[in-house]
Amino acid sequence: MSFDVDVTLQRGERTIACRFTAPTGITALVGPSGVGKSSVLEAIAGLLRPSAGRIAVGSTVLFDSAQGVNLPPEQRACGMVFQDLRLFPHHRVRDNLLYGYKLAPSERRFLGLDEAAAFLDIAPLLGRRPRTLSGGEAQRVAIGRALLSGPRFLLMDEPLTALDDARREAIIAVIGRIRTELALPILLVSHDRADVARLADQVVELGKTPTSSLRA
Repeated sequence: MSFDVDVTLQRGERTIACRFTAPTGITALVGPSGVGKSSVLEAIAGLLRPSAGRIAVGSTVLFDSAQGVNLPPEQRACGMVFQDLRLFPHHRVRDNLLYGYKLAPSERRFLGLDEAAAFLDIAPLLGRRPRTLSGGEAQRVAIGRALLSGPRFLLMDEPLTALDDARREAIIAVIGRIRTELALPILLVSHDRADVARLADQVVELGKTPTSSLRA
């Protein structure tokens, strides 16, 4: 399942232009701070409407300004892991995970709660609240919520930020298992070239120019 993105985005007075095609696997978006990496993820997820262009994932067109197509986020079958995680602080881990599960149409569910908890090694955390979790634990819960939403692909915004070395290694292992065992395409944003070199099958360089480049 490939990503095919060619969009122009407006962030206040700033114009972000991005064009790339990436095959299945893990694709990393890299580039200077403020270049628009997170905005591209938000556009693919349907949280930010491009001013022009086209977004397709596999055979599904998510946005096409020329054809008047703009699928709402809930119809894009996208699992989003935000940089700030956005776990519900008043809910325990179990209910954070079930929030994703309840959003998924039955035909798209490929994991149950117990399976996801075992896959991510978070079963002992189910009764805890987000404020009691370490950074790595919270990241795994956020990934679990995204997986339980039955996604066709994952978008991950700086999934390794602010983690110490041990927790970073654990999350790298989780992302690798999602690629190999669940076969989900992943588009992730990272500022760390070393992490990108270890994880990514493809790298998209976003710069100050209208066109990005793809390196296999």
